[in-house]
Amino acid sequence: MLWKPRKAPGLRLPAQAVERLRAPATAAVEAGDVPGVITLVWQGGQILDLHTAGAADITTGRPMERSVIFPIASMSKPVTVAAGLRLLEQGKVRLEDPITKWAPEFADMRVLKRPDGPLDDTYPAPRAITVEDLMTHRSGLTYGFTSRGPVAAELLRTFGYGLDSPMPPEDWMKALAALPLACAPGERFEYGHSIDVLGFILGRAAGCSVQEVMRRELFEPLGMADSGFWIPPDKRDRFVANTMSTAMGEFTATPISSFTSPQPGAYASGGQGLVSTADDYLALARMLVRGGETDRGRLLKRDTVRLMITNRLTPAQRQLPFMGVPFFSSLGFGLGVSVVMDAGKHAAMGAGAEGAFGWPGLFGGWWQADPANDVVLIWLQCCTPGPPQADAPPCMPPRMPGARAMVEFQRAAYAAVNG
Repeated sequence: MLWKPRKAPGLRLPAQAVERLRAPATAAVEAGDVPGVITLVWQGGQILDLHTAGAADITTGRPMERSVIFPIASMSKPVTVAAGLRLLEQGKVRLEDPITKWAPEFADMRVLKRPDGPLDDTYPAPRAITVEDLMTHRSGLTYGFTSRGPVAAELLRTFGYGLDSPMPPEDWMKALAALPLACAPGERFEYGHSIDVLGFILGRAAGCSVQEVMRRELFEPLGMADSGFWIPPDKRDRFVANTMSTAMGEFTATPISSFTSPQPGAYASGGQGLVSTADDYLALARMLVRGGETDRGRLLKRDTVRLMITNRLTPAQRQLPFMGVPFFSSLGFGLGVSVVMDAGKHAAMGAGAEGAFGWPGLFGGWWQADPANDVVLIWLQCCTPGPPQADAPPCMPPRMPGARAMVEFQRAAYAAVNG
């Protein structure tokens, strides 16, 4: 189901509903769960509530404000995929295209016989990685922190956590292609560097950088003026200060320097390297929940958006755990976004009607667009859990700052808009 216009221009929430809606974020800050949060609820063409709580910088005490710029980590992934769908409509890429068309580095890939096995214990990949494989995380490419064994160690040594890199894109792609895949292309959902590779391929297909693709295809048409891979000096006083927290009330400042370097770097992570604001991300989510329409005209065809928000995982692939939990028991995965497939089961994880879609980020941000209810929800924070233990099985950290409050926000939001 895609968006249908509703005639509710004067919709307002009762004061009691707004109070309940804001309570989870306020309580999370007061309890020392997170330093600061922005929440946003949009329905029927208007923002019903935008709430700021706590601090944007715990060192200076700078308050959280609507205009704060956040690093959004993996919330970058749907943005990059949406840019890719723009190029798909222009005929520059196709979902079935092998990525070797633009990235010959990935020809003749090898696959580990065991995900945690020796790097030389491999077999030839049965087929090439496709654009769809990248968009659905079924390429076999993985992260160092979502894998185990020698490949995990090598990925972390060479690429770190993937947010930035001193390597230029060409060298980065060659280094990644030199490592074996964790599984054969198309075999299973394997969370990793797929969307980073996609970003560089989009640049090659368009004849420019991934930064230029994003600016031209999304940021300018949607008016996302504060989104990008680098923050210019005149906006840095609005950048949130990142923290890490392993216990309630304990926050360690962990600055992210790549966004405020003297000059933008050549490397740009399409998978986790963007910054944005609540209003900018709403512009993207509104476009998608409306089936590609914007206030400035149509950006994507309705059928293209349908491609993005339709589950592509097989029943067997959905049964496999993700980060140690049965994540896909209620969800599917389309192109860059998870999709609610069983609203009843999903109630244990949050709220959302069948067909609602979105994706979170490691800094604690989350968003969801729900066509059935004509709703967009956004939760932005910048507080990360502690780093994963070396060579531990991929799993959720014991403490996820803000996670419980974010679920409570979802439930309160749905109660408000459906009340």
